[in-house]
Amino acid sequence: MLDNEGKKLSLVLGSGGARGLAHIGAIRWLDEHGYRIASISGCSMGALVGGIYAAGKLTEYEQWVRQIDRRGIFSILDFSFGRGGLVKGERLIATLRELVGETLIEELPIKFTAVAADIVREREVWINAGPLFDAIRASISMPLFFTPYSYNGVMLVDGSIFDPLPIAPTFHDLTDLTVAVNLNGPFDPLAEEPAEVAPAVTGLAAFSESIQQFFSGFKDEKPESADRDWGMFYVLSQSLDAMHGVITRQKLAAHPPDLVITIPRNACGMLEFDRADEMIEIGYAKAQQCLGGRP
Repeated sequence: MLDNEGKKLSLVLGSGGARGLAHIGAIRWLDEHGYRIASISGCSMGALVGGIYAAGKLTEYEQWVRQIDRRGIFSILDFSFGRGGLVKGERLIATLRELVGETLIEELPIKFTAVAADIVREREVWINAGPLFDAIRASISMPLFFTPYSYNGVMLVDGSIFDPLPIAPTFHDLTDLTVAVNLNGPFDPLAEEPAEVAPAVTGLAAFSESIQQFFSGFKDEKPESADRDWGMFYVLSQSLDAMHGVITRQKLAAHPPDLVITIPRNACGMLEFDRADEMIEIGYAKAQQCLGGRP
């Protein structure tokens, strides 16, 4: 019998785009080593992976995401310009609903909270009841990329705006240990530099052109090339990562969990979901590194 058998865990899963696939590896390690995840608080990709795990469908999601290539990524994005973001997100959520099935959060066997942000009232919104994928859709609404999501009459965006690593929802958990997976860790000089998405890949040229049209609305002149626009998007994603890193360090200092599994913020780019195999392995290895020596 494993020493950790039956040890109840509160798991905090942070935001970070495609780096969130590392959550799968971390969860796999915890399951294999006898920890019992009794509570999950997640933001953005943390909410997505955590919610799917709580619904008992992480294996199905993992199999699906491991098969995604760059063409597959953009085949599930439904573009919507002039509505507060590039992507509506309806096609993605419909795909996940078909894969996982819909359920109510209050009926899940694991306590679950998805964190979104109400930028009008400047507050976090903790969603712990209602349809699971409504909560996930609200939590992943990264500004400028996904359109804001109307939840109970309130327009919500990605929870990482205020709390990229939502530890506070676990404060009242009656568990033995709180473990957080931080996707905004310090740069790893050995990690491969996150790549900008290459327009040369089939199907991405049209997306790059759409990005060009979108960003041209912010400037007096039409952009000179698609490459320049991808540079702008790259700057945006890196700026968000830097902001999330600063907020995360503040949250960890104010409310430190028992353990933190840290993923470097340059482990992969925000949209590099085609690197699922690699990121899942990183999550597993970092969990082993963090918890492997515990008695």
